[in-house]
Amino acid sequence: MSMSCGQAASATGAGVDGAGALGGLADGEPDAELADKLDRLRRILADEHKVAVAFSGGVDSSLLLVMAVEMLGDNALAVTECSKLVPDREIAAARAFCESRGIRHILFERDPLGDERVRANGGDRCYWCKRGMLSAIPGLLEENGFAGALVAEGSNLDDMGDMRPGRRAVEELGVASPLLQAGMTKADVRALARWKGLEVWDKPSAACLASRIPCGEGLTAEKLALVDAAERELLDRGFRQVRVRLGIDHAPDASARPVRTGRIEIPPGDFARFMQGDNPAQVESALRRLGFDFVALDLGGYRTGKLNRPLLRSD
Repeated sequence: MSMSCGQAASATGAGVDGAGALGGLADGEPDAELADKLDRLRRILADEHKVAVAFSGGVDSSLLLVMAVEMLGDNALAVTECSKLVPDREIAAARAFCESRGIRHILFERDPLGDERVRANGGDRCYWCKRGMLSAIPGLLEENGFAGALVAEGSNLDDMGDMRPGRRAVEELGVASPLLQAGMTKADVRALARWKGLEVWDKPSAACLASRIPCGEGLTAEKLALVDAAERELLDRGFRQVRVRLGIDHAPDASARPVRTGRIEIPPGDFARFMQGDNPAQVESALRRLGFDFVALDLGGYRTGKLNRPLLRSD
Protein backbone atom coordinates (compact mmCIF):
# COMPACT_ATOMS: atom_id res chain seq x y z
CA MET A 1 0.00 0.00 0.00
CA SER A 2 1.16 3.55 -0.59
CA MET A 3 1.95 5.64 2.47
CA SER A 4 0.04 8.85 3.10
CA CYS A 5 2.06 12.01 3.63
CA GLY A 6 1.88 13.92 6.86
CA GLN A 7 -0.57 16.80 7.07
CA ALA A 8 1.13 19.96 5.89
CA ALA A 9 0.87 23.26 7.66
CA SER A 10 -0.42 25.58 4.97
CA ALA A 11 -1.21 25.96 1.30
CA THR A 12 0.92 27.94 -1.08
CA GLY A 13 0.09 31.53 -1.82
CA ALA A 14 -0.66 32.63 -5.33
CA GLY A 15 1.70 34.50 -7.56
CA VAL A 16 3.49 34.06 -10.84
CA ASP A 17 6.54 34.61 -12.95
CA GLY A 18 5.39 36.08 -16.26
CA ALA A 19 1.66 35.40 -16.11
CA GLY A 20 0.84 38.97 -16.97
CA ALA A 21 1.28 38.44 -20.71
CA LEU A 22 -1.29 35.76 -21.39
CA GLY A 23 -2.18 35.12 -25.00
CA GLY A 24 -4.64 32.72 -26.55
CA LEU A 25 -7.82 34.11 -25.02
CA ALA A 26 -10.20 36.30 -27.02
CA ASP A 27 -13.14 37.74 -25.09
CA GLY A 28 -12.47 35.20 -22.38
CA GLU A 29 -12.51 32.20 -24.74
CA PRO A 30 -9.61 30.30 -26.39
CA ASP A 31 -8.72 31.76 -29.77
CA ALA A 32 -8.49 29.49 -32.82
CA GLU A 33 -4.86 28.51 -32.28
CA LEU A 34 -5.31 27.74 -28.59
CA ALA A 35 -8.58 25.92 -29.23
CA ASP A 36 -6.76 23.71 -31.73
CA LYS A 37 -4.12 22.83 -29.13
CA LEU A 38 -6.83 22.11 -26.58
CA ASP A 39 -8.62 19.79 -29.00
CA ARG A 40 -5.30 18.05 -29.65
CA LEU A 41 -4.81 17.54 -25.91
CA ARG A 42 -8.31 16.16 -25.51
CA ARG A 43 -7.74 13.65 -28.32
CA ILE A 44 -4.42 12.53 -26.82
CA LEU A 45 -6.05 11.86 -23.47
CA ALA A 46 -9.23 10.32 -24.89
CA ASP A 47 -7.13 7.71 -26.70
CA GLU A 48 -5.97 6.28 -23.36
CA HIS A 49 -7.89 3.82 -21.19
CA LYS A 50 -6.42 5.09 -17.91
CA VAL A 51 -4.05 7.95 -17.05
CA ALA A 52 -2.05 8.59 -13.89
CA VAL A 53 -0.70 12.14 -13.69
CA ALA A 54 2.56 12.76 -11.83
CA PHE A 55 1.08 15.68 -9.92
CA SER A 56 3.07 18.45 -8.24
CA GLY A 57 0.22 20.91 -7.79
CA GLY A 58 1.77 23.39 -10.22
CA VAL A 59 -0.16 24.91 -13.09
CA ASP A 60 1.10 22.45 -15.72
CA SER A 61 0.24 19.22 -13.93
CA SER A 62 -2.98 20.78 -12.59
CA LEU A 63 -4.28 21.58 -16.08
CA LEU A 64 -3.20 18.15 -17.32
CA LEU A 65 -4.95 16.43 -14.41
CA VAL A 66 -8.19 18.37 -14.83
CA MET A 67 -8.27 17.64 -18.55
CA ALA A 68 -7.55 13.95 -17.95
CA VAL A 69 -10.44 13.77 -15.49
CA GLU A 70 -12.67 15.66 -17.95
CA MET A 71 -11.94 13.10 -20.66
CA LEU A 72 -11.65 9.90 -18.60
CA GLY A 73 -13.55 10.47 -15.37
CA ASP A 74 -12.58 7.94 -12.69
CA ASN A 75 -10.04 6.44 -15.07
CA ALA A 76 -7.73 9.35 -14.28
CA LEU A 77 -5.97 10.02 -11.00
CA ALA A 78 -3.09 11.97 -9.46
CA VAL A 79 0.13 10.64 -7.94
CA THR A 80 2.27 12.86 -5.70
CA GLU A 81 5.60 12.13 -4.07
CA CYS A 82 6.25 13.44 -0.56
CA SER A 83 9.92 13.90 0.29
CA LYS A 84 12.38 16.26 1.93
CA LEU A 85 12.91 17.89 -1.46
CA VAL A 86 9.31 19.16 -1.58
CA PRO A 87 8.02 21.81 0.87
CA ASP A 88 5.09 20.73 3.03
CA ARG A 89 3.11 23.70 1.72
CA GLU A 90 3.31 22.29 -1.82
CA ILE A 91 2.02 18.90 -0.68
CA ALA A 92 -0.82 20.63 1.17
CA ALA A 93 -1.75 22.61 -1.94
CA ALA A 94 -1.71 19.48 -4.14
CA ARG A 95 -3.86 17.60 -1.64
CA ALA A 96 -6.36 20.46 -1.35
CA PHE A 97 -6.63 20.78 -5.15
CA CYS A 98 -7.62 17.12 -5.52
CA GLU A 99 -9.87 17.01 -2.47
CA SER A 100 -11.84 20.05 -3.62
CA ARG A 101 -12.59 18.32 -6.93
CA GLY A 102 -13.09 14.78 -5.70
CA ILE A 103 -10.10 13.54 -7.70
CA ARG A 104 -8.48 10.31 -6.56
CA HIS A 105 -5.01 11.10 -5.24
CA ILE A 106 -2.23 8.70 -4.31
CA LEU A 107 0.44 10.26 -2.08
CA PHE A 108 3.57 8.28 -1.33
CA GLU A 109 6.69 8.74 0.77
CA ARG A 110 10.13 8.42 -0.79
CA ASP A 111 13.61 9.39 0.38
CA PRO A 112 15.64 10.63 -2.61
CA LEU A 113 18.56 11.34 -0.27
CA GLY A 114 18.90 7.60 0.18
CA ASP A 115 20.38 7.56 -3.34
CA GLU A 116 24.03 8.61 -3.20
CA ARG A 117 23.79 9.98 -6.75
CA VAL A 118 21.08 12.39 -5.64
CA ARG A 119 22.78 13.21 -2.36
CA ALA A 120 26.04 14.11 -4.17
CA ASN A 121 24.14 16.83 -6.05
CA GLY A 122 26.13 16.57 -9.25
CA GLY A 123 25.01 17.77 -12.65
CA ASP A 124 22.90 14.62 -13.08
CA ARG A 125 21.13 14.88 -9.72
CA CYS A 126 17.79 15.81 -11.28
CA TYR A 127 18.00 12.83 -13.64
CA TRP A 128 18.48 10.30 -10.85
CA CYS A 129 15.86 11.92 -8.64
CA LYS A 130 13.24 12.08 -11.40
CA ARG A 131 14.04 8.55 -12.49
CA GLY A 132 13.60 7.25 -8.95
CA MET A 133 10.26 9.00 -8.54
CA LEU A 134 8.82 7.96 -11.90
CA SER A 135 10.08 4.38 -11.53
CA ALA A 136 8.10 4.04 -8.30
CA ILE A 137 4.75 4.95 -9.87
CA PRO A 138 3.85 1.76 -11.82
CA GLY A 139 4.20 -0.35 -8.67
CA LEU A 140 2.05 2.07 -6.70
CA LEU A 141 -0.62 1.96 -9.39
CA GLU A 142 -0.66 -1.83 -9.32
CA GLU A 143 -0.99 -1.80 -5.51
CA ASN A 144 -3.92 0.59 -5.82
CA GLY A 145 -5.85 -1.27 -8.52
CA PHE A 146 -4.80 1.04 -11.35
CA ALA A 147 -2.30 -1.16 -13.20
CA GLY A 148 -1.70 -0.51 -16.88
CA ALA A 149 -2.40 3.22 -16.72
CA LEU A 150 -0.40 5.61 -18.86
CA VAL A 151 1.89 7.65 -16.61
CA ALA A 152 1.90 11.28 -17.73
CA GLU A 153 3.70 14.44 -16.62
CA GLY A 154 3.31 18.14 -17.29
CA SER A 155 6.24 19.32 -19.42
CA ASN A 156 5.41 22.01 -21.97
CA LEU A 157 7.27 23.44 -24.99
CA ASP A 158 9.03 26.14 -22.97
CA ASP A 159 10.62 23.47 -20.77
CA MET A 160 12.64 22.29 -23.74
CA GLY A 161 14.71 25.48 -23.72
CA ASP A 162 16.17 25.03 -20.22
CA MET A 163 18.72 22.65 -18.73
CA ARG A 164 16.51 19.80 -17.48
CA PRO A 165 18.36 16.51 -16.91
CA GLY A 166 15.13 15.04 -15.55
CA ARG A 167 13.71 15.15 -19.07
CA ARG A 168 15.98 12.26 -20.01
CA ALA A 169 14.38 10.11 -17.31
CA VAL A 170 10.91 10.95 -18.64
CA GLU A 171 11.88 9.82 -22.12
CA GLU A 172 13.76 6.70 -21.01
CA LEU A 173 10.85 5.45 -18.92
CA GLY A 174 8.24 6.09 -21.59
CA VAL A 175 6.34 8.64 -19.52
CA ALA A 176 3.96 10.71 -21.64
CA SER A 177 4.00 14.52 -21.88
CA PRO A 178 0.57 15.36 -23.33
CA LEU A 179 0.94 19.15 -23.02
CA LEU A 180 4.17 18.98 -24.98
CA GLN A 181 2.61 16.64 -27.53
CA ALA A 182 -0.23 19.14 -28.00
CA GLY A 183 2.30 21.92 -28.69
CA MET A 184 1.43 24.00 -25.63
CA THR A 185 3.67 26.72 -24.22
CA LYS A 186 3.62 27.95 -20.62
CA ALA A 187 1.49 30.90 -21.69
CA ASP A 188 -0.97 28.48 -23.31
CA VAL A 189 -1.15 26.43 -20.14
CA ARG A 190 -1.77 29.49 -17.96
CA ALA A 191 -4.39 30.84 -20.36
CA LEU A 192 -6.30 27.54 -20.40
CA ALA A 193 -5.99 27.12 -16.64
CA ARG A 194 -7.47 30.59 -16.20
CA TRP A 195 -10.23 29.79 -18.69
CA LYS A 196 -11.00 26.59 -16.76
CA GLY A 197 -11.23 28.55 -13.52
CA LEU A 198 -8.25 26.86 -11.87
CA GLU A 199 -7.02 28.78 -8.86
CA VAL A 200 -3.42 27.87 -9.71
CA TRP A 201 -3.46 29.56 -13.15
CA ASP A 202 -0.99 32.22 -11.92
CA LYS A 203 0.89 30.10 -9.39
CA PRO A 204 4.67 30.66 -9.50
CA SER A 205 6.95 27.92 -10.72
CA ALA A 206 8.20 25.88 -7.76
CA ALA A 207 11.29 23.78 -8.40
CA CYS A 208 12.38 21.27 -5.78
CA LEU A 209 14.42 22.53 -2.82
CA ALA A 210 17.60 20.90 -4.13
CA SER A 211 17.68 23.60 -6.82
CA ARG A 212 18.66 26.08 -4.08
CA ILE A 213 21.91 24.25 -3.34
CA PRO A 214 24.94 24.78 -5.65
CA CYS A 215 25.88 21.84 -7.83
CA GLY A 216 28.55 19.75 -6.11
CA GLU A 217 27.53 20.79 -2.60
CA GLY A 218 26.16 17.63 -1.02
CA LEU A 219 22.50 17.57 -0.06
CA THR A 220 21.36 16.99 3.51
CA ALA A 221 17.94 17.18 5.12
CA GLU A 222 19.22 20.04 7.29
CA LYS A 223 20.29 22.20 4.31
CA LEU A 224 16.98 21.61 2.54
CA ALA A 225 15.01 22.48 5.67
CA LEU A 226 17.08 25.66 6.07
CA VAL A 227 16.24 27.07 2.63
CA ASP A 228 12.63 25.93 2.99
CA ALA A 229 12.24 27.82 6.28
CA ALA A 230 13.88 30.92 4.79
CA GLU A 231 11.53 30.93 1.82
CA ARG A 232 8.55 30.39 4.09
CA GLU A 233 9.60 33.51 6.02
CA LEU A 234 9.46 35.58 2.82
CA LEU A 235 6.23 33.99 1.59
CA ASP A 236 4.64 34.83 4.92
CA ARG A 237 5.64 38.45 4.32
CA GLY A 238 3.62 38.50 1.10
CA PHE A 239 6.34 37.92 -1.50
CA ARG A 240 4.90 35.56 -4.09
CA GLN A 241 7.91 34.55 -6.23
CA VAL A 242 10.83 33.67 -3.97
CA ARG A 243 14.07 31.69 -3.98
CA VAL A 244 16.66 31.60 -1.20
CA ARG A 245 19.87 30.13 -2.61
CA LEU A 246 22.32 28.65 -0.12
CA GLY A 247 25.96 29.66 -0.45
CA ILE A 248 28.51 27.74 1.64
CA ASP A 249 32.12 28.78 2.18
CA HIS A 250 34.14 25.92 3.64
CA ALA A 251 36.97 26.97 5.97
CA PRO A 252 40.47 25.56 5.36
CA ASP A 253 40.23 24.05 8.84
CA ALA A 254 37.85 21.11 8.42
CA SER A 255 36.83 21.38 12.06
CA ALA A 256 35.47 24.92 11.57
CA ARG A 257 31.79 25.41 10.76
CA PRO A 258 31.17 26.48 7.14
CA VAL A 259 29.90 30.02 6.59
CA ARG A 260 26.37 30.07 5.21
CA THR A 261 24.94 32.86 3.07
CA GLY A 262 21.30 33.12 2.10
CA ARG A 263 20.97 34.83 -1.28
CA ILE A 264 17.42 36.08 -1.77
CA GLU A 265 15.92 36.20 -5.25
CA ILE A 266 12.67 38.08 -5.82
CA PRO A 267 11.41 39.80 -8.99
CA PRO A 268 13.00 43.26 -9.49
CA GLY A 269 9.50 44.74 -9.27
CA ASP A 270 9.43 43.69 -5.62
CA PHE A 271 12.74 45.34 -4.69
CA ALA A 272 11.18 48.62 -3.53
CA ARG A 273 8.68 46.85 -1.29
CA PHE A 274 11.40 44.61 0.10
CA MET A 275 13.49 47.66 1.08
CA GLN A 276 10.64 49.52 2.78
CA GLY A 277 11.06 50.50 6.41
CA ASP A 278 12.77 47.96 8.64
CA ASN A 279 11.85 44.98 6.47
CA PRO A 280 15.48 44.29 5.40
CA ALA A 281 16.62 44.24 9.03
CA GLN A 282 13.71 42.00 10.01
CA VAL A 283 14.41 39.56 7.20
CA GLU A 284 18.12 39.46 8.02
CA SER A 285 17.36 38.84 11.68
CA ALA A 286 14.86 36.09 10.88
CA LEU A 287 17.21 34.28 8.50
CA ARG A 288 20.15 34.56 10.89
CA ARG A 289 18.02 32.97 13.59
CA LEU A 290 17.41 30.10 11.19
CA GLY A 291 21.15 29.51 10.80
CA PHE A 292 22.45 31.83 8.06
CA ASP A 293 25.57 33.87 8.81
CA PHE A 294 24.97 36.42 6.05
CA VAL A 295 21.89 37.45 4.07
CA ALA A 296 22.05 39.12 0.64
CA LEU A 297 19.58 40.35 -1.95
CA ASP A 298 20.46 39.22 -5.49
CA LEU A 299 20.44 42.40 -7.60
CA GLY A 300 19.74 40.35 -10.71
CA GLY A 301 16.36 39.37 -9.29
CA TYR A 302 14.57 36.05 -9.56
CA ARG A 303 15.43 33.88 -12.52
CA THR A 304 14.77 30.19 -12.83
CA GLY A 305 17.82 27.95 -13.16
CA LYS A 306 20.36 30.53 -11.94
CA LEU A 307 22.47 27.87 -10.26
CA ASN A 308 22.85 26.18 -13.64
CA ARG A 309 25.04 29.05 -14.89
CA PRO A 310 28.40 27.43 -13.95
CA LEU A 311 27.32 24.23 -15.74
CA LEU A 312 26.44 26.13 -18.92
CA ARG A 313 29.64 28.16 -19.26
CA SER A 314 31.58 27.46 -22.44
CA ASP A 315 34.86 29.04 -21.28
